[in-house]
Amino acid sequence: MKHRIGFNALSRKSSERKALKRNMVTSLFRYERIETTKAKALEVRRMAEKMITRAKVDSVHNRRMIARDVYDEAVVNKLFKEIAPLFAERKGGYTRILKTGNRLGDAAEMVILELVEKTKKEEKAADKKADKKADKKADKKA
Repeated sequence: MKHRIGFNALSRKSSERKALKRNMVTSLFRYERIETTKAKALEVRRMAEKMITRAKVDSVHNRRMIARDVYDEAVVNKLFKEIAPLFAERKGGYTRILKTGNRLGDAAEMVILELVEKTKKEEKAADKKADKKADKKADKKA
């Protein structure tokens, strides 16, 4: 039976598990999208969603609480200044998990863990691509 087991140990010691989750959460906030196994994604999502909820209120205490786990100061600033304001109106569900299939080596179920909202940098890149396509179509017509 699985009574009173509140998390997945991921077949690791507690220190290794903490380091894994800290690194993956940092990568998620830095790149806004990571590919990993389903079990790891489910654990990382729990940690990331709690951090985003805390980051909605920008205070010294909240910054210190998040800085305990995210060691990169630039990522902490990005979380408070860019990511958390995107989710100001949302009450939860800041991430999504997309299944991508099984890994070739061991058939582990692979997923993409990403933030639901994207920051402005990616939108600008998408706008540039759309502008280039529009320019090419205009050149072909002319």
